Amino acid sequence: MDTLATLGPASLFMISMTITPGPNNVMLTASGANYGFRRTLPHLLGIMGGCFLLFAAVALGLGLVFERFPLVQTLLRIIGSGYLLYLAWRIATAPPPALDGADGRPLSFWQAAAFQFANPKAWVMGLTLMASFLPEGGNTLVNALLLAAFAELVALPCISLWAGFGTAIGRWIKGPRAWRVFNGTMGALTAACVIFILG
Repeated sequence: MDTLATLGPASLFMISMTITPGPNNVMLTASGANYGFRRTLPHLLGIMGGCFLLFAAVALGLGLVFERFPLVQTLLRIIGSGYLLYLAWRIATAPPPALDGADGRPLSFWQAAAFQFANPKAWVMGLTLMASFLPEGGNTLVNALLLAAFAELVALPCISLWAGFGTAIGRWIKGPRAWRVFNGTMGALTAACVIFILG
């Protein structure tokens, strides 16, 4: 019963965290526009898979590493920022789709999943989710896995909206110049997330 009582508040928390702008959603929008929704699915599912593993690991004690070793958090921010800047550069310099014969590659499942471990917003979500909504009674591992799975089910439609939004934008953009402006803007927005990471 305690578990069921936490699902409503946990749902509201996950909706508020995953439907708002952040590195994942900006990149999903850019990917949807450039590659379409279907080709963006591995990226989208990779976000879910990476967050699931991260959330479960946090519940099982990985979050304590931050408390005991603050240097780990600093290193994570630096690594995450560097990788995010690399992804921002990839987005900003992506060629217009199908206009120059080049066939770019969206992020793979594993690339997107690995990014979650360097994504401070994912860590904040995981730490808050597990600290606030993990039931105290019962098997911790089972509860952690169930809560992480439930959180990702709630997140799925929220992040899918961003990929769908990008796909819709991609249908309206015409000409190489418009694509360069769009990709440059999305790259800049992705890079701007570093300010919040390091701030």
